[in-house]
Amino acid sequence: MLKDYPTHTTVPCQNLERARGFYSEKLGLEASRDEPGGLIYEGPHGSRFLLFQSGGAASGDHTQMGWQVDNIEAQVKELKGRGVKFEDYDFDGFDRGTSIATFGTSRSAWFKDSEGNLLGIVQLPG
Repeated sequence: MLKDYPTHTTVPCQNLERARGFYSEKLGLEASRDEPGGLIYEGPHGSRFLLFQSGGAASGDHTQMGWQVDNIEAQVKELKGRGVKFEDYDFDGFDRGTSIATFGTSRSAWFKDSEGNLLGIVQLPG
């Protein structure tokens, strides 16, 4: 059954080299493998994602991938310092000054990559 296997994310991009540059320069990530199907990035605990060339355009309407972080304020500050532009929303719990939304004890922030994919970071309680 699928419950016994790890998941991985696939993220479309119209320009693979532009996306590679964004993920490297803005997010500090380097592909661990360059495969015919795209770029594979590996993270801790078996997490990984694939950037693949696609003719379709990203909708940017929903979060397509996210990272769980320990200190969201520090991550937002570091990413902004690298030129990442965070999304701005108008809903209860969203602080425009910090670009961070609070939902109970969870906190989140979102930004788009070079291809228009909506990416997020979240700090969970505990």
